[in-house]
Amino acid sequence: MAKEIERKFLVASDDWKSGVSHSERLRDGLIAAEDGRKARVRFYDDRATLCIKGRRDGLARDEFEYPIPAQDAEEMLAAHCTDVVEKTRAYVPAGDLTWTIDLYTGLLAGIVIAEVELPSLDTPLPLPGWIGREVTGLQEFRKVNMVAARKALRASSVA
Repeated sequence: MAKEIERKFLVASDDWKSGVSHSERLRDGLIAAEDGRKARVRFYDDRATLCIKGRRDGLARDEFEYPIPAQDAEEMLAAHCTDVVEKTRAYVPAGDLTWTIDLYTGLLAGIVIAEVELPSLDTPLPLPGWIGREVTGLQEFRKVNMVAARKALRASSVA
């Protein structure tokens, strides 16, 4: 069974930019979510995947991700996803780990989140100097909640 052990942080400075090894454009949409479980379709540049994530147990949760045909993914995004989120993901190696920095565009423009996946729960995590406050597990930093908050803000500014 595949496990995801992930921690999320805000970014305190742009110093990470000098360490970027590569980046890619991501588009994703939530197909279904219930009780901490979710199914998502995602494009990494032109490569598409379907991802199923289980409920969190501390920092870990089950995660299954499978390649799917791009045409199927486009149809899923169009027909089954209310909000499609777009971002650029930059990869920053640091020691034995690789950080991903998500720079959101579109609805979530301006949000920057750093994430790191750990190989085990007891893996030491030295924090680069550009890392800010940890937001792992904070409800307001779940993507679905960030989207809802941004949509509510836009709706209130229109009214």
